[in-house]
Amino acid sequence: MRIDIITVLPELLESPFNASILKRAIEKDLVEVHFHNLRDYTDNSYKQVDDYQYGGGAGMVLMIEPIDKCISSLQKERIYDEVIYMTPDGHTLNQRMANSLSLKENIIILCGHYKGVDQRVRDKFVTKEISIGDYVLSGGELGAAVLCDAVIRLIPGVLNDETSALTDTFQDNLLAPPVYTRPAEYKEMKVPDVLLTGNFAKIEKWREEQALARTQELRPDLLE
Repeated sequence: MRIDIITVLPELLESPFNASILKRAIEKDLVEVHFHNLRDYTDNSYKQVDDYQYGGGAGMVLMIEPIDKCISSLQKERIYDEVIYMTPDGHTLNQRMANSLSLKENIIILCGHYKGVDQRVRDKFVTKEISIGDYVLSGGELGAAVLCDAVIRLIPGVLNDETSALTDTFQDNLLAPPVYTRPAEYKEMKVPDVLLTGNFAKIEKWREEQALARTQELRPDLLE
């Protein structure tokens, strides 16, 4: 998979991809992640990529021209499955969406900033609009990092145990069951006996029951 991220703040994105699972995925050549500074695609001597909005109003808007140049340049090199715009009014990211995107080959992620992007960008280039929640951030960079983490960890070979992702919360619309590790007893708090039996059929049944019970209590909307 190749992911190209268009941003006015590439330095904000470097850290998440230089540690842990994302770093290992890149080092194993399971994914390529490239940052593109939008200011490199403007002819403006001040590297300006935003301007006031027509009709007045507070907040600057990212201009169409540098975004057009950047996306068009990338699309000349390869075919992209999706051009994703990170925006608070997009479809809320969920596990099903992450699962689907993990099967794609090439993705562009455009990070919004200021008051957003010229609507013509959304009309002409964007194929999917994604939000990570009903709140507003300073820009789309942190949302893009969240999206990439959710997607990349699902690529075969990224996790040491690929079955781990299949039992995550929200897979099968259920929350994950509680998990325990050593010691078996700590300050009179004990691990459930069933987990110590070695009877994997019973353990699996217990986990399914716990997952269903937690979902019914905490997120009944997932069962609707």
